[in-house]
Amino acid sequence: MGETQLGRMQFRIMQELWERGRITAREITDALNESEPGSVAHSTVQTLLRQLEAKGAVGHSAEGRTFLFYAQLKEDRVKKTATRDLLERVFGGSVGSLVAHLLTNEQLSKKELDELHRLIDQRRKD
Repeated sequence: MGETQLGRMQFRIMQELWERGRITAREITDALNESEPGSVAHSTVQTLLRQLEAKGAVGHSAEGRTFLFYAQLKEDRVKKTATRDLLERVFGGSVGSLVAHLLTNEQLSKKELDELHRLIDQRRKD
């Protein structure tokens, strides 16, 4: 699969599929509304699933009259594409600018900072 761009709700649907495997459209709707009450109508989820299928991101199988949906794209691939898009569009391709922005504008725990230091130290050795 090539570079598939996903909207916010499409990405949320994909997260449910990656986490839970094969699930119904109703289960997706319920999960989305559980995390953000009243955020999405069931008909909207069905429309988004059709769009995701057209993009090749989602497939389905039938069990009787029920469709079970599943992800056809790997989570890490989608995250890599989305990150690359953000990096290019917002930060002109500069990883350093992105990291500096995050360090300046977001709250990071000591644990997160320690992990970043570890990764930077490891990258320097490579």
